[in-house]
Amino acid sequence: MKGPIILLICMLCLAGCASIRSSEPSIPEYAPHLYITGTDTLPYRLLEPVKPRRGKLYPLVVFLHGSGERGNDNIRQLTHGTYLFQKSENFRNYPCFVLAPQCPEGSRWVEAAWDSSVHHMPENPSKPLKMVHDLIVTLTESLPVDPGRIYVTGLSMGGFGTWDMLARWPDLFAAGVPICGGGDISTAPRIAHIPVWIFHSSDDGVVPVDLSRSMALALEKAGATFRYTEYNDAGHGSWKPAYEEPELIPWLFSHKKSQSK
Repeated sequence: MKGPIILLICMLCLAGCASIRSSEPSIPEYAPHLYITGTDTLPYRLLEPVKPRRGKLYPLVVFLHGSGERGNDNIRQLTHGTYLFQKSENFRNYPCFVLAPQCPEGSRWVEAAWDSSVHHMPENPSKPLKMVHDLIVTLTESLPVDPGRIYVTGLSMGGFGTWDMLARWPDLFAAGVPICGGGDISTAPRIAHIPVWIFHSSDDGVVPVDLSRSMALALEKAGATFRYTEYNDAGHGSWKPAYEEPELIPWLFSHKKSQSK
């Protein structure tokens, strides 16, 4: 009788595990949307918490992709980075909205030379980046978004976009994560109050690491709270180890502005 009893126990355990798994909410996909203003259209994807609780406000993470993901298919902007928020432990422990807009082909989040060792912020934001800003405002008004917990991150071209958004709208964001991008050092004093975690690789052959180093020095002089991580062998793919940093997600969601909705 020992054999059948052991088999029965194993079957019950497996059934219990299956029941636990089925009780956990499935992780949704990034839903496709279009933001239309006048004659301009911005494709974007949006990840939402499962069954948002009534009366509860959630963080909003803005993800800005790199140059290789531009277009209008509303798919390619999910190539890098966005998976991070669909990891089961992150989705479960840090429910949030994630906005992933797509920059049109031939445009840039920031009109700047990516290979220059010095970056000067243009007088005006690019049309796609301004649309992202306006979309953030729209989503904050229409969804249960906590305006005190809006974050921005981006890689390469999106790293430039991250710095640009922080500098142009410094009262909008609770924290930022620019990866292998570049900012204007003259803007450091105006963003010194925003926690920032900068990532780059010393062997980046596309965007010079000096752009991140100079921003770190400028922020230090401005008395900012920031973290700086420089890899030695990630090339222009420093977003890969950056988005795998175990402290990144807890660090990001630990920051909150004082105002509330």
